[in-house]
Amino acid sequence: MIPATFRRLALTGGSALALISLSACDLAPTYRTPNFIVPSSWQGQAPFAVATPADTALPADWWTMFQDPLLNDLEARATADNGDIQAAAERFIQARSLVVAARSELLPHASLDAGASDNKQSADRLFRNGATLTQTSEDYGGLVSWEPDFWSSIRNRVRAQKQFAQQRAADFAMARLSTQAELARDYIQLRGYDAQDAIYEQSIGYYERAVRITENQVQNQAAPRLDLARAQAQLYTTQAARLDIQAARQVMEHAIAVLTNTSPSSFHLPASPEFHFIQPTIPTDVPSTLLQRRPDIAASEREMAQANREIGIARAAFYPHIALRLNGGFEANGFDLANLANSLWTYGASLHMPLFDGGLRRAELQRTWSAYRETRDTYRMKVLSAFREVEDGLSLTERLTKENAALEQAMKANLATQNMTMTLYQGGVGTYLEAIVSQENTLESRIHQVEVATRLYHADVDLIRSLGGGWNVKDLPTMDQTLSITPLQYDNLHHPEPVGDVTASQHPEQFENLTTPDATSSVQSHN
Repeated sequence: MIPATFRRLALTGGSALALISLSACDLAPTYRTPNFIVPSSWQGQAPFAVATPADTALPADWWTMFQDPLLNDLEARATADNGDIQAAAERFIQARSLVVAARSELLPHASLDAGASDNKQSADRLFRNGATLTQTSEDYGGLVSWEPDFWSSIRNRVRAQKQFAQQRAADFAMARLSTQAELARDYIQLRGYDAQDAIYEQSIGYYERAVRITENQVQNQAAPRLDLARAQAQLYTTQAARLDIQAARQVMEHAIAVLTNTSPSSFHLPASPEFHFIQPTIPTDVPSTLLQRRPDIAASEREMAQANREIGIARAAFYPHIALRLNGGFEANGFDLANLANSLWTYGASLHMPLFDGGLRRAELQRTWSAYRETRDTYRMKVLSAFREVEDGLSLTERLTKENAALEQAMKANLATQNMTMTLYQGGVGTYLEAIVSQENTLESRIHQVEVATRLYHADVDLIRSLGGGWNVKDLPTMDQTLSITPLQYDNLHHPEPVGDVTASQHPEQFENLTTPDATSSVQSHN
């Protein structure tokens, strides 16, 4: 005969094993990332070679390929100080905290209770029978509760929160890349405005000289006053066009100031008449690797994984919900509490099994399946949009490179024509109408060449952004790294240890100075 004690131990152990085996039941569908069939190479042709394993991938500080020291400084400031980037980092930290909150449901919850009361009854109450009118009561105890996760409902919530934190990390990478690309585009545009302003300044000086020449011709009765009116109209029109470019330049400077966490009123970039960026050599991977290099694609994939876990949570609602509870303590009249005679305890289990809810659970399950299919559709369109952006970048850089080269030749020819027609007019051989037409063509070709060159460098930035800007999905934190604290950690709660490539400032007060005179002087020192 087996003693009763051993039977109870065996029964308890068997029940624990059964609970463990049940808790391993995961009702979420098997998740697999869609395996799209994609082209083996890009269709667009560009002055960039397809990357091979031996090539160096895009660097994380890709803007240095333009070889502009001032742009490097601005990008470093924006990456470290920009409010949108810092806000994205804080959203990742909040998502990590949600992981801990979800995981806490897997562990037993314990609490302590204590209380005391002094009660007085009415002397006129019925059936008092000489009982005392006053009574004191003190009690303290504890409560332990735990929910066995039989159907992995809690575990799937934890996994979904971990995947959401990874999504937030990818969102941070995308916010950082977008800010860096926007700053590079704005800076290139500003330098394009500087180049156009310099062209207008040169043309205005040339037109002022043309007005003086025409005045001499009119005074010598070698030309009609119509030529002088045409010369003056061209001068004034060009002066007005220059003011428009200067206004656009100031607006662009304000945009750069905000991106670098600086008030526009205390920010200034000295003008630079030279517009000479080094066109970067951009290695383009094969299309299949793009899925690993785009933060927005990675974020979309993590969202799809979360939707898959939601199906498992909805399925678990069809099974019994069980909770265990243990409550114990002491209660007495007075302070003689630590006495076994005054102890109390309760323990038990509760089971909840809804039988009829009017289709609520089935509707939720249907919704989660539909939501999962929606994320797959969104993911597919995100991939197609990424492919389109790369193809657009390759096509634009190739066409704009050729167009810019042709315009440079046209600009040189127009400059030569302008000088010859003015010489002929001054010598009394040509007409001023020929001279003014050549002047207009020269100004137009020079401005157009700068605009196309600006578009070319914009296309370079857009292509780099569409290729992920040197980011890789390996930069995401692992699911285990998304936990911000351990169950028994009570220190360093102000800011968790950084993981992945997400950088958040531990001292946000350092960004409260929106004047940054030291940074402005650093900017000016490059000019």
